[in-house]
Amino acid sequence: MAKAVATVEKQEGAPAKGPSFVVQIAVLLVLTLVAAGVGYLSGGMLKGETAGTETAAAAPAAGHGEKKEGGHGEASEPEDPAAADLARGVMNLPAITTNLAAPSDTWIRVELAAVFEGETDPTIADTIHQDILAYLRTVKLHQVEGASGFLHLKDDIRERSRIRGEGKVKDVLIRTIVFE
Repeated sequence: MAKAVATVEKQEGAPAKGPSFVVQIAVLLVLTLVAAGVGYLSGGMLKGETAGTETAAAAPAAGHGEKKEGGHGEASEPEDPAAADLARGVMNLPAITTNLAAPSDTWIRVELAAVFEGETDPTIADTIHQDILAYLRTVKLHQVEGASGFLHLKDDIRERSRIRGEGKVKDVLIRTIVFE
């Protein structure tokens, strides 16, 4: 029994072995430096993206009225957005405002743009406009609720425009849609 008591006393009196205080401080210092470096680099990347956007936005304002080299002071793109859209084959359709089938006191306003393959055709655009107007009068509110309802509405409008467009219309873009 005396041996057991002596062994227990030796174990209690011996200090516990583990990492030294100096090693713990060194690990803490290394981790702090790594965190500071990552923060500095990510902050520099974010600041670089913001600074690039600001300088790009400030450059046209500073150079307004000045002649550009090689451009002889002329704009490279048309200033009228509608003319630029027509050059790309995109034709804005007149806004459609109508009531839905159910509930009949709910109104919808849709602004669309037809994307043509090749040249735009106003006659086809008018036909598409009238067909979409007639279709929207048959739509019920519960059919267009939520994200999937919106996608179904968009697909239906796109399909109708392709049929009425006689193969000349690639797509229909929904610019705005408002329910009231």
